[in-house]
Amino acid sequence: MKTSAFNAAALLALLASNYAFASATLRCESGLISVDDRAGEVQSKCGEPLSRNVVANKVVYGYYGERSEVLVEEWAYGPRNGMYYFLRFEGNRLVNIDSKRGG
Repeated sequence: MKTSAFNAAALLALLASNYAFASATLRCESGLISVDDRAGEVQSKCGEPLSRNVVANKVVYGYYGERSEVLVEEWAYGPRNGMYYFLRFEGNRLVNIDSKRGG
């Protein structure tokens, strides 16, 4: 009985890790982009976004406690095969890739 519970937990962990990986990358016309890429790299691989919006400023703290603000932007691409892709940048770095079916 313990083995089947362990196997179910292992399967759930594997599925969760595959989902996390899938949402951390996106195939564009000129290559693959992934979380932590710079905005310039993303634009050179994916082209000009459908829309580009400044969402907010975010306060971040450095290793030694220094405080700074970074710009938070959301870029939208699509539709591609019925999907829209939303890319969130914080301080010029890609931090999240989300997708949504257009309707």
